[in-house]
Amino acid sequence: MTTTNSRVSSYHWLRPVAVTAPLLLLSYGILRLIDGLDGHRDKSAWQWMTGHTLFLLGIVAFGAVIVGLHGRLRTASSRLRTVDDVAALAGLIGAAGFVWVILGDLFPRFADAVATPEVVLLGGPALFELGLLVLLVRAAVLRLLPASGPVLVLAGFVAIAVNLDLLPVGAALVFGGLLPLGKPAVWSGRSGQA
Repeated sequence: MTTTNSRVSSYHWLRPVAVTAPLLLLSYGILRLIDGLDGHRDKSAWQWMTGHTLFLLGIVAFGAVIVGLHGRLRTASSRLRTVDDVAALAGLIGAAGFVWVILGDLFPRFADAVATPEVVLLGGPALFELGLLVLLVRAAVLRLLPASGPVLVLAGFVAIAVNLDLLPVGAALVFGGLLPLGKPAVWSGRSGQA
């Protein structure tokens, strides 16, 4: 099957969101570095609060990217549809875990009232990253995204995991990987049908 113009146009919002999400993450990373210039991080400082708010908005935007990719990759193959569904669900559960942790950082009363389980702290980021990467690989296989897209996003996630001070570098890599999703020509090729 081929991509219809209505399917492409129904995901027009994916263009700005795919670019905005990593830019919000980049802004958070820069503010995090500024906050730590004096050797410690002040949870009441404007850099901390603003940075975490941008991080929260970024994760919500990444959740929208996951939803958009999932919808864009609809396929007639039940096996591939299951892969897409599981990847999107994992990514969204992981994003929800991130949101939980960020809300706890922004609102200490929330963190005190609802203790964050260890599984959310460790599993949330892993599910988020894995789900998003699977969808990006599927998009690359279908030539809806250059092969470099998922590779750059993975490199960005690895940089962040190695050291949180590399957050701006990691966010820039993720931005580079997702940037082609912001180009309408990417979606004019083959469809998500397999």
